[in-house]
Amino acid sequence: MEASTMTLMNKDDELQRMKNLGKTSAQWLHAAGIHKAADLRRLGSIEAYQAVKKRGFRVSKTFLYSIEAALQGMGWKELLDEQKAALNRKLETPDGLRTATAEETAK
Repeated sequence: MEASTMTLMNKDDELQRMKNLGKTSAQWLHAAGIHKAADLRRLGSIEAYQAVKKRGFRVSKTFLYSIEAALQGMGWKELLDEQKAALNRKLETPDGLRTATAEETAK
């Protein structure tokens, strides 16, 4: 097993220690070049979500909400509907932050 793969499975992984982000989420983020909590904070939830999608992973809006909530130190179910709606609107802005499919938007 490669060292990079072993790092992804390390329980001491900084991303895995964040609320809502487990092994799979951390692996997706690592694959997108996001390795530390500081990287995630710098990018923000929208850009991190899109970076993972660009790598070909089939992620749901729940993943976006999980990242946002992790950055706020809360559970993803604690995000208010207004916060989720704001995230969804940001995905649909014309400045290149649009990657969600019409099917995802309808969910």
